[in-house]
Amino acid sequence: MNQDFGTYATVAQAIAKLFQPYAEVIVHDLSTGKIAHIFNSFSKRRVGDDSMTEIDDQISLDQDVIGPYRKVNWDRREVRSITAVLRDPAGKPIGLLCINFDVSVFDGMASLAATFLKSSVIIDEPEILFLRDWKEKANKVLDDFLEQRGISVSGLSRDETIEIIGALDDAGIFTVRNSAPYVSELLGLSRATLYKYLKVAKDSGSKQQEIRGSRGKGARARKK
Repeated sequence: MNQDFGTYATVAQAIAKLFQPYAEVIVHDLSTGKIAHIFNSFSKRRVGDDSMTEIDDQISLDQDVIGPYRKVNWDRREVRSITAVLRDPAGKPIGLLCINFDVSVFDGMASLAATFLKSSVIIDEPEILFLRDWKEKANKVLDDFLEQRGISVSGLSRDETIEIIGALDDAGIFTVRNSAPYVSELLGLSRATLYKYLKVAKDSGSKQQEIRGSRGKGARARKK
């Protein structure tokens, strides 16, 4: 771990204490790809976890500050985040200081929320920070699904649950090792039920492909 991170850890801890319990502050060590320090964790991450970032030092880190940008926490709370690039005396990026702020606290304070949310230009999630972050991807797939239907996880029917599991599968979430426990917790399912529904989703997807394939062959035959 870089010895300079002790100073950054003090700053991170101060920010987290000032805004506790609404701000999670993380220091990432780029040399190890691990979380070096985390304060007031509400994203279920711990020191030593993979940073889950994939960054090109020469191109992606030319900015000193990235964001603010929107994220969705595992429990569907909306989070606004900002990332500062930490550099050594030579200017080489050595780490990231990420501040995640739980803006759901402003739900009942419309005027204050409007002032806060308009204080900066919000950009899309920076791809450079989330190329390998499968948990963020799973959160977003679930959030988009629920928002489109105007329902909550607890209100999902069996068919809708199978449909969202199919969407997560299409997004490649289940290709990640040990992703099943995380998805099970997101959806409030036992692991056995998750695997059962995943099989149903895969079988349904295969049947749809067969139907489309048959229709395509029929159309080509008619043209001949």
